[in-house]
Amino acid sequence: MVTISELLQARGEAWKLTLIAGGPGLGNEVAIPRIQKPGLALAGYLPQIHPERIQVIGRTELGYLATLGEDAARRAVDRVLGEPVACLIVTNGTPPPTYFVEAAERHRVPLIATELKSSELIRNVTTWLEDRLAPHTLIHGVLVEVFGLGVLLLGKSGIGKSEAALDLVTRGHRLVADDVVEARVVGAGRVIGSGVEIIRHHMEIRGLGIINVQDLFGIMATLTEKAIQLVAEMFEWSKEERAERLGLEDETHTILDTALPKVRIPVRPGRSVATIIEVAVRNHVLKRLGRHSAREVAARLDSEIARRRRPAAAGATSSGEPVPGAAAAGPVSGGRSCTS
Repeated sequence: MVTISELLQARGEAWKLTLIAGGPGLGNEVAIPRIQKPGLALAGYLPQIHPERIQVIGRTELGYLATLGEDAARRAVDRVLGEPVACLIVTNGTPPPTYFVEAAERHRVPLIATELKSSELIRNVTTWLEDRLAPHTLIHGVLVEVFGLGVLLLGKSGIGKSEAALDLVTRGHRLVADDVVEARVVGAGRVIGSGVEIIRHHMEIRGLGIINVQDLFGIMATLTEKAIQLVAEMFEWSKEERAERLGLEDETHTILDTALPKVRIPVRPGRSVATIIEVAVRNHVLKRLGRHSAREVAARLDSEIARRRRPAAAGATSSGEPVPGAAAAGPVSGGRSCTS
């Protein structure tokens, strides 16, 4: 849910929104990222009104009301604001008629004016609401941009996520969030990650404390948000913990019901995690282009094994009897046995 008060605080200055009346209704909530123009409702068809939506009044609606007598126009506006609407926004810098102000105060519905055109306001508000109302969650991890891809570093506390991210920043990559990543779904298969405002652009490095990455490395070393395109799970190297050797099977990590590609990175002294993450990103880009190195090597091995089996199979008939002269051909592959 988003309140009208939050809308005014977040975008009031940018969109030149001015509260005219109905201040007690600023706590009204918007639950759906849809905007309405209540033309039919003003004409008397009230079922057009959907509850808890922002209503936009433009030149068309004001022009229609001007064709009515003032009493009729007053009753039309009063009927609309009597419905459970979130707020009323009058566009194009047009001063709302007096009866709008009176009805807004009476029904405790915020009446807002803006200089923006109706189409521009609707586009801006819809995009903002879709972002704010998207499903979201908080993740303990670090989000960095590596070669243009958003990489979410996961792992238990103290595994070295922040240190790996700092190493990546020194190599020219960018920090999005440290310690707490706010993830939200903005479309099918698209998860956006951002940092919490109070600690944005800061990192906690054991032995140093809290540092400001933007102040230390410049504004180009940080990002406000980034789509999460790869998850790198860091874990301590041990004999009991399974680590991928060939990379034939692609793993995924689910965030808000969205499956994202994942790699698991064993961590131990002497291993450059930052270098491995860079290579993982490059390899992920190749996979998206249709180049799967591990599977290509496996396919070549299978092809070579099949090629070496064919001469051995040719040395026998379908009944299993040796073909005359087949033994003279000598052993396959330097005398090594090629039985399956």
